[in-house]
Amino acid sequence: MKVLIFELILIMILIPLNIVLKKHVPKWKGKAGGKLVKRILGKLDPTSYYVLHDVTVHTEYGDTTQIDHIVIAETGVFVIETKNYEGWIYGSEKSARWTQGIFR
Repeated sequence: MKVLIFELILIMILIPLNIVLKKHVPKWKGKAGGKLVKRILGKLDPTSYYVLHDVTVHTEYGDTTQIDHIVIAETGVFVIETKNYEGWIYGSEKSARWTQGIFR
């Protein structure tokens, strides 16, 4: 009887925990990836590169969009969208969709 009660309590704890983790882990991973890129870009020579992070831009439709990182240099302007994905990402600048391949 005690084992059954223990198992029920364990299930009552694990199910909500699983739901919370599935909801929040991608956000946590995304923030971690953004912080990593920000730290790496922070090592660029400030006399040669001007770096902006988390830039909000207003669109012509009255909406806003967010750009993760912008690097301005003599050689051009680089817009970086950070994704903290695993595996290989396949696609090109003209692809409507990119594909993620996870190999284990």
